[in-house]
Amino acid sequence: MTKNATLVDHLKTDYNNADLTLPQRVMLDYAVKLTESPAFMEAADLKPLREAGFDDKAILDINQIVAYFAYVNRVADGLGVELEDFWEGK
Repeated sequence: MTKNATLVDHLKTDYNNADLTLPQRVMLDYAVKLTESPAFMEAADLKPLREAGFDDKAILDINQIVAYFAYVNRVADGLGVELEDFWEGK
């Protein structure tokens, strides 16, 4: 959607290098923790989201989207589904 190749590259490799707004960065920090270490999530992880302006509905949306992608990826990985060339940038 964005025509900014640098932003896309940073988002693909390390979003910490991307030119993001505070809410975008906080959202991605939350998404990374939920994805990489869900067992360590706690109520305090919601505080930065709220401080960045996300209300409860937005936080629920973020949570559900991250969780859905994790679920779908695990199902695909578990079944040996391979990406089409389009998704691998070929």
